[in-house]
Amino acid sequence: MALPDQTDHAQWPQDYARVVLARTDSTMAEAARRASDLVQPTWIMAETQTAARGRRGRPWVVPPGNLNATLIFKPDVPPAEAAKRSFLAANALFQALSVYVPAEKLALKWPNDVLLSGGKVAGILLESSGQGPRVDWLSIGIGVNLMHVPEGVTGASFAPTSLKAAGGWDVTPEDFLNVLAAAYAQQEMQLAAHGFANVRDAWLSKAARLGELITARTGRDDITGIFESIDDDGNLVLRTTTGMRAIAAADVFF
Repeated sequence: MALPDQTDHAQWPQDYARVVLARTDSTMAEAARRASDLVQPTWIMAETQTAARGRRGRPWVVPPGNLNATLIFKPDVPPAEAAKRSFLAANALFQALSVYVPAEKLALKWPNDVLLSGGKVAGILLESSGQGPRVDWLSIGIGVNLMHVPEGVTGASFAPTSLKAAGGWDVTPEDFLNVLAAAYAQQEMQLAAHGFANVRDAWLSKAARLGELITARTGRDDITGIFESIDDDGNLVLRTTTGMRAIAAADVFF
């Protein structure tokens, strides 16, 4: 089903560059190779990736017709502040996806996934470089299942889905990137004007299972509690039987 013309395209954000490749190993690797010559924030999109990856080195399956993109830029912030950009990216993804599917079908799963009708439709991966107190560069990798549900995905805590499989409008990766890039630029403006608290509140308003019992698996132990919030550093905050716990990194299960 084709989307009406007025929402097919969004205005590309000023001061952001775009590179579209037919094929690469991964847009994250491509971003790292281009980092030293970077002069402005740049979105890199590839029609085909041969070695895509997700969090903790997990493979990311990317059939043709889905979005494979990375934003690389130099935010000039400490690593902890750079890491908060995952929440900006999640808010932008929610905004972009809600153009093509009802927003009530979407939810944001801490730390960096987007759910559509309970299945994983998009993921976010951050990488940065720098030995000093501030990062040299930051890349935000984003994969979105637009047209196809990846095959052969096993052991996932949330089964993959796609925009089309969930009844959303058809959209090409190029058109979706236009909408996403514009939404992300708005998030950066919100951060500059109002600070992380504004971004955090927006993320929480869309969070999956807020106020409900969830389990965070850290690799050392499983922590079960009520999902209370995320704190000013972006940590997951759970109310457990032994008190409040702030968790910096984990996989979340419902």
